[in-house]
Amino acid sequence: MTTRKAVITAAGRGTRMFPATRAIQKEMLPLVDRDGLCKPTIQIIVEECLGAGIEEICIVVERGGQGPFREHFRAFTDDEKRVFEKKPELYAAGERLGEISERISYVEQPSPDGFGHAVYQAKDWVGDEPFVLLLGDHVYTTRAGIASPVAQMITVADETGGSVTGVRLDPESDVSVTGVLKCEPRNPGLAADAPGQSYNIRALKEKPTPDEARATLHTDGVKDGYYLCHFGIHLFTPGIFDCLGHLIENNIRVKNEFQLTSGQELLLERSLSGTGTPYGAVFLDADRWDIGMPDVYLESLTAYGLRSPFASRIRSVTVDNTP
Repeated sequence: MTTRKAVITAAGRGTRMFPATRAIQKEMLPLVDRDGLCKPTIQIIVEECLGAGIEEICIVVERGGQGPFREHFRAFTDDEKRVFEKKPELYAAGERLGEISERISYVEQPSPDGFGHAVYQAKDWVGDEPFVLLLGDHVYTTRAGIASPVAQMITVADETGGSVTGVRLDPESDVSVTGVLKCEPRNPGLAADAPGQSYNIRALKEKPTPDEARATLHTDGVKDGYYLCHFGIHLFTPGIFDCLGHLIENNIRVKNEFQLTSGQELLLERSLSGTGTPYGAVFLDADRWDIGMPDVYLESLTAYGLRSPFASRIRSVTVDNTP
């Protein structure tokens, strides 16, 4: 079954981006996209999903948090039509938002009980279909001619079946802040750490120590001192909800929260034992930007600016002229 649904989580508080996030969600922070239009981050993510063939999108928000998103993703009012009718490009952008709004549903996370708990709220909406899972504060860039990360994930899932986690290469110094996977490469014609390589997952652990990573999580063929780590996009079969439900029903928490990685560990355990669907990974040919951190948000502004119609101007002002 091809993947036609996506879930985007947008229930976080955005504390690292305070005070900018005092009045707006971090997912509404703006970037200039490749078409030269200034858009909230979540719109860029939604449009990437639709461009990859996704037909329906569910945004998971905090309790009472639908308002800002519904206000953005909606059709023009009559007054707005009058304002923009002589600005064809912007008028078309507004019409597009109305069309996009028909593809979006919302569910609320009743309490801030972790990433896994937020994902679980989309269980009924997803039903018995596979779905792409994205973070509402992560954006991505690819080189010219390379498919979007969402499209790359769907291609691998269509070929292999089961769930797929996107990975990238991170140095040992970063393993304690991310999820780390030990994998077995499937394609002998590609290097173990080459973009496009797909894998069978053999083990995964959230935020291991460097000693733990060296002892149990290094993938053969990956250069020393580097590990396959979470990229921030997953494509899951509905079986992930059984795993997350088990955690919630039995109050199995990590640092007082229901973690997605704990659900992934159970999903992998079932896959390896033959009681669940296959669970693999793919090395995504893309770069990731977490706009929930001030320094990375600044980097993302530059990265997106350099692929926009204003690239030459961005280059001219990013040269360090400090005395």
